Amino acid sequence: MKRILLLSGAALLLAGCGTGGKASGTGDQQNGQKLFQAKCAGCHTLAAAGAQGTVGPNLDDAFRGDKQQGFKDSTIQNVVLLQIRQPSMPMPASLVKGKDAQDVAAYVAAVAGEGSATSGSTKDLGTDGKKIFSAECSSCHTLKAAGASGTVGPNLDQLKPSKPIVQHQVEVGGGVMPAFKGKLTDQQIDVVATFVSSSAGK
Repeated sequence: MKRILLLSGAALLLAGCGTGGKASGTGDQQNGQKLFQAKCAGCHTLAAAGAQGTVGPNLDDAFRGDKQQGFKDSTIQNVVLLQIRQPSMPMPASLVKGKDAQDVAAYVAAVAGEGSATSGSTKDLGTDGKKIFSAECSSCHTLKAAGASGTVGPNLDQLKPSKPIVQHQVEVGGGVMPAFKGKLTDQQIDVVATFVSSSAGK
């Protein structure tokens, strides 16, 4: 059903219903990967990008069946581009624009569904609080110290939460934020809470 809705969206896009036009060419997939990891990885799972977000759809699952059925990458690219241009909550508007949006769409179309959704591991993030935050949280939150400007969740520079509050929120989640207990180790949760509480607002 999800696939039907996505491909219906593609049909609307191809019809040019005020969406900004079709995807152009192949796009710069290298730039698309960088942008995806910075802006989208915290909310979506995409094995090729090492992304395991759970706020938005798992992009490997969403497009694996389409690829197995022989849909062209250009069709998937247009579906992704439409979602970027006309997002549904909690995905923010104008996450990437113009050529950047084309590049992200091209990258996702090329790699989605190609690998196992379980590939990649949070173990690879080690115990660097900033690295963990950048990989798991930066696409949803603003935190200057991490170069993050996400708008899905609270602006942490404004909120300036204490370490116990950050630790609790990371463990149990809330609203659109997933719970990370069981996904991140206790030590990883501790270091990311330390990083956020010590750097927010600075």
